[in-house]
Amino acid sequence: MSSSDPSDERSAGVPPAVAGASRPRFSEITIRDRGRLPHWERENAIYFITFRLADSLPQSVLDKIDSERNSILSLARRQSRELTPSENEHLNHLSTVRIQQYLDAGIGSCSLRHAEIAAAVTTSLTFFDEKRYRLFAWCVMPNHVHVVARIFPSHGLSEILHTWKSFSAKEANRILRTRGSFWQKEYYDHLVRDEAEFERAVKYVVENPRKANLHPWPWVWKREQ
Repeated sequence: MSSSDPSDERSAGVPPAVAGASRPRFSEITIRDRGRLPHWERENAIYFITFRLADSLPQSVLDKIDSERNSILSLARRQSRELTPSENEHLNHLSTVRIQQYLDAGIGSCSLRHAEIAAAVTTSLTFFDEKRYRLFAWCVMPNHVHVVARIFPSHGLSEILHTWKSFSAKEANRILRTRGSFWQKEYYDHLVRDEAEFERAVKYVVENPRKANLHPWPWVWKREQ
């Protein structure tokens, strides 16, 4: 993403492996700001993506992150300038360790523990693999999903996220016999800049279940190259 979702992402959770990494120059990207975090998008790029269940984080946590983020962004806008390195680092931190700890703690309904729902999410991720994007790694955690993927030209990141979330949400609501929002509208995306960052992101994804003490956990995959 650049760094958030069709709606935004109030911080889906950024792995420490990519947190604080340098952002691309403005001339290289398209910036979308549809929610609480801006998205920095480049065609045919590789992204680390996180999206989560609607009830995965307490409202108090989200409100505090919103307040801190808006304060930083509004100051830069009032001064008609770009964010400083320290401000960018602060924004990254808002969606890193604190958020990931909450997610891995298993807050909320954790509906993705249901095998049938996790399978539906997996189907949504893999259906257009090698057609609209190339998957390198993914894991479906109890209340969130991590993906590392290259988005092919002519397909936007928000379009891909909408497809993943729309199909899986319909299936989940059918299985649970519920209605309403299943996924948080926001999402987090990080533009992977180099091979070292790519390797760290993939490693983070495949090791996330183990670090969250999920043994065994079938909903994790890595492309063997």
